[in-house]
Amino acid sequence: MNIRPNSIAEIENTVPLLPLSGALLLPHTQRPLLIFEPRYVALINDILTKNRILGLIQPESNAEESPKNQETPLRKIGSLGYLRAFEEQTNGKYVVVLDGLSRFEILEELQTKHPYRVAKINMAPYADDFDPQTGIEHVDREEFLALMRTYSNFANFEFDWDGIKDIDTTQLVNMCCVMSPYGAIEKQALLEATSINQRAQTLIALAEMEMAKAGANGPASGIQ
Repeated sequence: MNIRPNSIAEIENTVPLLPLSGALLLPHTQRPLLIFEPRYVALINDILTKNRILGLIQPESNAEESPKNQETPLRKIGSLGYLRAFEEQTNGKYVVVLDGLSRFEILEELQTKHPYRVAKINMAPYADDFDPQTGIEHVDREEFLALMRTYSNFANFEFDWDGIKDIDTTQLVNMCCVMSPYGAIEKQALLEATSINQRAQTLIALAEMEMAKAGANGPASGIQ
């Protein structure tokens, strides 16, 4: 039986990679994915017999959503996902749900016989990703919520504001980032934010810029 790891000490430093442009997975969030390419179906089959962990990472170029070339340069920082749930389709596809564990940096890619890419990684700089309380004292939760309410009305998407009361601040910020409609570059910036407060402020800045371009007025964020 596979158990979701609770620290980087429980994770091997070699992981299979799933390069996907525009995909954002952050700690303490979940992301559904449809897996249909044969090489990534093979990846899912393999991790189901092991630790259920893969590395979701963006290619440097967003010209292709899922680059075919195994030599396509990848971003250096990605996110480890734990395969929380899966459903095998009759046509050989998988619908999976990934739990965000921790960010990682690629040290080197390894040559293997697998049809998918594999890398040796370093998780040490992101050990605190497992602790949702790290840095939340620096986040102005009310400021963040006020801006997200304004932005959700502007962008016309539904959000369970009543349910937010029971969500801790880290999960709230990361969930809003994952749900945001921004492109690959912006999502990588959100992933690489050095603290939960920087991530919150980055998302606020992105939302304010988008609303300003459209002539919408949001609450002041205090960003200079």
